[in-house]
Amino acid sequence: MSRTVRLGVDVGGTFTDVVLSTASGTLLTAKVPTTDDQSVGVVAGIEKVCADAGIDPGDVDSFTHAMTVSVNALLEDDGAETALVTTEGFRDVLEIGRQTRPDLYDITVEKPTPLVPRRRRFEVSERATVDGVQRAVDEQEVSAVADEIRATDAESVAVCLLHAYQHPENEQAVAAVLRDELDVPVSASHEVLAEFREYERTATTVADAYVTPVIDAYLGRLEERADELGVPAPRIMQANGGIASVETVRRHAVTTAMSGPAAGVVGAAETAGPVALDGLVTFDMGGTSSDVSLVRDGEIAQTTDAEINGRPLKTPMVDVETVGAGGGSIAWVDAGDALRVGPKSAGSDPGPACYGRGGTAPTVTDANVVLGYIGASSALGGELSVDESAAEEALSSLAAEAGLDDARHAARGVYSVANANMSRAIRSVTVERGYDPREFGIVAFGGAGPMHAAAVADTLGIQTVVVPRACGVLSAYGLLAADERHDSVRTLRSRLDAVATTAIERAYDELASDVLEDVLDTESAVVRRAADLRYVGQSFELTVPAPDQFDADVVARRFHEAHEQAYGYRLADPIELVNVRSSAVVERDAPPVSYEGGDAVRKASREVRFEAGTFETPVFDRESLAAHADVTGPAILEQDESTVVVPPAWRGTVGGDGTLVLRRGGDDE
Repeated sequence: MSRTVRLGVDVGGTFTDVVLSTASGTLLTAKVPTTDDQSVGVVAGIEKVCADAGIDPGDVDSFTHAMTVSVNALLEDDGAETALVTTEGFRDVLEIGRQTRPDLYDITVEKPTPLVPRRRRFEVSERATVDGVQRAVDEQEVSAVADEIRATDAESVAVCLLHAYQHPENEQAVAAVLRDELDVPVSASHEVLAEFREYERTATTVADAYVTPVIDAYLGRLEERADELGVPAPRIMQANGGIASVETVRRHAVTTAMSGPAAGVVGAAETAGPVALDGLVTFDMGGTSSDVSLVRDGEIAQTTDAEINGRPLKTPMVDVETVGAGGGSIAWVDAGDALRVGPKSAGSDPGPACYGRGGTAPTVTDANVVLGYIGASSALGGELSVDESAAEEALSSLAAEAGLDDARHAARGVYSVANANMSRAIRSVTVERGYDPREFGIVAFGGAGPMHAAAVADTLGIQTVVVPRACGVLSAYGLLAADERHDSVRTLRSRLDAVATTAIERAYDELASDVLEDVLDTESAVVRRAADLRYVGQSFELTVPAPDQFDADVVARRFHEAHEQAYGYRLADPIELVNVRSSAVVERDAPPVSYEGGDAVRKASREVRFEAGTFETPVFDRESLAAHADVTGPAILEQDESTVVVPPAWRGTVGGDGTLVLRRGGDDE
C-alpha cells in the first residue's frame, strides 16, 4: 500500500517536534513541550497535528520517530545496572581506556566513570588470538559467572572477549549460556561491533547493554500508546541517518544514540539539495544545544569515532559536532569576569525568563527578546507568549553582574558569545577537516537557528543561508525523508598490495547477508561497500567507498585523495586495509510539499538591534510570503516554530516549496 499520510516525531531536550504530510502535499507542523516520559509528549504532539489537519490519527499510514532516550541515559549516567563478562586478565580494560587525554597539560582532568563498576565485571578463562581459539570456553564456569551476575541484580550484560571480532566462537558460547540462564538482555561484541581495538569494542558493547533496557521499556510504552491512538508502529531513526524497525532497534539499541541530530541533517540535505551549492553546513540550534554537520556532493558526512560523555562509540553515525549553546542556554559570568553562555540550560520547565513560567536565569532566548528578534507578535513553539519584561529583568541582572551598561549591552554580549561558540563548531567540521567554509552554504533550522544563522555566516565569510520552510521542526521532517539503512563491519587487516581478493569478496558477501537480514523489502535494497584504510604505521583510518568488485588500485587512489583532503598531503608508503564495511539502503522518496503563500502580511514593526545599528524593522508572517517573493533586510519573518532574522546587509528569495534562500549583499552568484 502506498504511504500517503506520513508522520514524523522528533523529541528534543526542550520541545517535541511533529510533522504531518498528506497526499496532496500539505505539510502541517506542531511543537509541544518535551515530557519526562517522552512518549506522553509524542502522543500530545500527534493529537495536536492531527487535529490541525482535521484527520483521525488512525488515518496515518506511516510513523517515524527519533528520540533522546539512549543519549540521555549516556549523558546522565541513567541507564541499566550493567554487568560485563570478559577474558581473564582483561577485567579493567573498560577503566584503563587509552592514554590520550583531551588536554595534555591539565593535571586535574578525570576520566569518565565506567558504566560498569568493577564489582560487576567478571572474567572467564578462555583465550583466542587473531589466528584462532586457543582455549575453549568452560560452560560450567560461565554458568557459575551467571550465578554471580544474578546476585548483583544486574539488568543487562555485555560480553566482550579478546579477539572475538575475528573468532567469535567462545563469545557465542558465553552469550548462549547467559541468555539461557539469565532473564536479562545480553549484548555480545561480535554482534554489536565486529571490529578490532579492545577498548573501543568493549566500550561500545557496554553502552549497548547499558541503554537496551531503557530503550526497550520506552519503545514498549510508545508502541502501546501508538496502538491506542490507532497509529502504526513507529520506525526508528538511527544515528547513521537511516531508519529501522522497532525489533531491529531493540537488538541494536546503541544505534539510536544521536538519532534526532541525524534526522535534522537528513532533512537539511533533502530541502537544500535543489539550491546550487557545492556543499552545505547544517546548523541546528535548538533549546539545549547546537548541532553542526557537513554535506558534500549530496553525501552526508559519517563517522565511526564518536564520543558521548567522554566514552567512545564506534557504531556508524552522522558526523555531528555539538556545542552547549541553544536558545535555553544560560548566560553567566565566570571567575575571571568573562561572559559565558552554556552549557547549562533552562530547559522547557521553567525555561527562559521570557516564557513566563517562573524562570529567572538569563538565556540566549531572553537576549533575542531584548534585541528585538523575538517580540510580542512571536508565538514560541506555537503556544507560548513572550514576557518581554521578564527577559529585560533577567538581562539587567546579568548586566549588573558583568559590569555592563544595561540589558541591551548584556543581550548583545550573550548573542555574540553564543554565535562565537557556534562558529567554532562550524570551523571544526570545515577548516579542521580541510574545507574552506566560504565555499559552503549554511542550512539553518531548529527553533533558534534561523535567528542566528546570518550573523554566524558573517563571521565565517559564508555568503548563503538556506532556511527550509519547516525549519523549526526540520528533524521531524527529515524523518519523513530518511532511507532505511543497516550497517555491518568486519576487521580484515592486510597490506593492500598483498590482499587476497577472494577473501575480501567472501567477507563482503557475508556482510551483505548480515545487513540484509534486517531489511523489510530486500528487493528494493542496495548494498553499498566501504573500506577503512591507513598508511602502514598509522594509528587511525579513513573510510572510502569500495567498488562492487573489489579493486585494490581503485581503493588505493580513493584513499590517497581522502588523506590529502583531510591532512593536506599523501605518502608513497604502503597502505593497510583494516576493516571492510557494508550498508544495506532502501531509498524512500521525500514527501511532496506544496506551497502557495500569498500577499505578504505585515504583522508589526519594532525596534531591532543589529550589529550595524538599531533599525525600525518590519515583522512579517512567513507563511504569507508568496513563492518567488523577495525579502530585503532588515526584516523579521515569524512562524509558529521559529523566527528568521534577516540583517540589513542580507536579502532573500522564497522558493517554490517555501524554502527561503538568503544571500549576503543580495549577491545571486
